[in-house]
Amino acid sequence: MSQPEANDSASLLFNQSLEKGLAVLRAFSAQRRTMTIADVADAAGINKSSAQRMVFTLEQLGYLRKHPQTRRYQLTPRVMEIGFNYLAANPLIEVANPFLSELTKVTTETSCLTEPDLLDMVYIARFVSAHFVPVHMPIGSRIPMYCTGSGRAYLSALPEDEARAMIERSARTAHTVHTCTALADIMEKLRETRQRGYAVNSEELFLGDMTLAAPVIGGNGRPLGAIHLVAPTGRWTREQAERKLGPPLLQCARAVSSSARAMG
Repeated sequence: MSQPEANDSASLLFNQSLEKGLAVLRAFSAQRRTMTIADVADAAGINKSSAQRMVFTLEQLGYLRKHPQTRRYQLTPRVMEIGFNYLAANPLIEVANPFLSELTKVTTETSCLTEPDLLDMVYIARFVSAHFVPVHMPIGSRIPMYCTGSGRAYLSALPEDEARAMIERSARTAHTVHTCTALADIMEKLRETRQRGYAVNSEELFLGDMTLAAPVIGGNGRPLGAIHLVAPTGRWTREQAERKLGPPLLQCARAVSSSARAMG
């Protein structure tokens, strides 16, 4: 089958109604907790008639509910079933959890496991420190690769040309006065990360937040994700964090990588 024919076949299989239904679910967020049909249409980028059909169907299936007084729609807990099934079926989480638990116990700081999705890293496991953490990042939170420890750890384990292409596609917004946005500067940070084995992000995404992150490498030599430790600047200087947190972080990442490779 030629390439155009393959593309035509794929387009015939593509279900636009399913696409619209998922767009409606994704339209709800912390900024849009409840919406009218018109709001849904605008947020999902579909017409009002389609929005009405999608909302009705999702309500009947139990994924949306309508407030009896305001008539506004909101998500229901059933939506979490999809995300929970992903977490439950992800073998990397099962492999990493004991090591993350031990890492938090040894360092007394929050440890996290993230996986890549497009140009972001997504939190899929987290062991929280008893100490104060300036930024709450629950499971499912997304952070950009280019300016975070876990993102740069992941990018550093990719072929350089591939990492560069991903950074070029990133928006590279300056989230704080410390955010590094220049392509050449980020590439230099990736080279430094490869040399020492872990990345450092100091207040580039959130003020007061510093992280050290190391990649998790799979059996094919490619990164599966990254493990990072949260080191708030109120408790740690960069020099202290690297000296005391760097070694156990690397040990944890290597152990998870070894177990992931054995898993196949």
